[in-house]
Amino acid sequence: MRVGVLGAAGRMGTAVCRAVAQDPELELVAAVDPHHAGIDIHAVTGVDVAGQIAGDAEALVTAGAEVAVDFTVAEAARVNLRWCARERVHAVVGTTGLSDADVVELRSLFVDGVNCFIAPNFAVGAVLMMRFAEMAAPFFETAEVVELHHDEKVDAPSGTAMLTLERMARTSSDWGEDPTTKEVVPGARGGAGPGGVRVHSIRLRGVVAHQEVLLGTTGQTLSIRHDAYDRTSFLPGVLMAIKAVADRPGVTVGLDALL
Repeated sequence: MRVGVLGAAGRMGTAVCRAVAQDPELELVAAVDPHHAGIDIHAVTGVDVAGQIAGDAEALVTAGAEVAVDFTVAEAARVNLRWCARERVHAVVGTTGLSDADVVELRSLFVDGVNCFIAPNFAVGAVLMMRFAEMAAPFFETAEVVELHHDEKVDAPSGTAMLTLERMARTSSDWGEDPTTKEVVPGARGGAGPGGVRVHSIRLRGVVAHQEVLLGTTGQTLSIRHDAYDRTSFLPGVLMAIKAVADRPGVTVGLDALL
């Protein structure tokens, strides 16, 4: 399968380029990043592939890419995905910050044999964490979510945290009220997500991606935590999605659909 990577010079983009190039079932045919256009692909990604970083997505058509992988930012991803649908290139999306309205629009665009796969988190452990939290929610009266990411992440809460809260809210709507009557520092109690469950976003240099779901009931607590220490933790899921997207009609959301 012929693959092009959008956002190829970013940290996840370079990791995806290397993973695709090393997979015997895949071929890296194009790398796109407008901020690094004209630079040799090898110099930016370390991949032994001839050619230069392209400045726009048209390079994917020229190279005959069947799948585009997008790890950019939400604003750029919206443009890229409309282009993919129009040019009939399957899309695998790891960019976070896309809204429910964006997904609705994508469902109207990715039709008639051109498909899109979106995952807030491609780590298998993170998918299992969300599933375990969803299963545990009906048995506890209180819960909070703490997510930690690197200091270059621009959206908060993370897509993983929001999806976790949505899934917990689907299985339980009976949450205890927040007892706080005075916030000494505004925002100290975090934000209220789906179901009213509080979510806290931490941004630290040196961190990659971590999340802990804390649940409590009389006399006991349950902590469900996932830690991604390196971006390589996301790559098996990305490769799985690349290989599956052509056979999954329309828009698929969440790696758990493949597990």
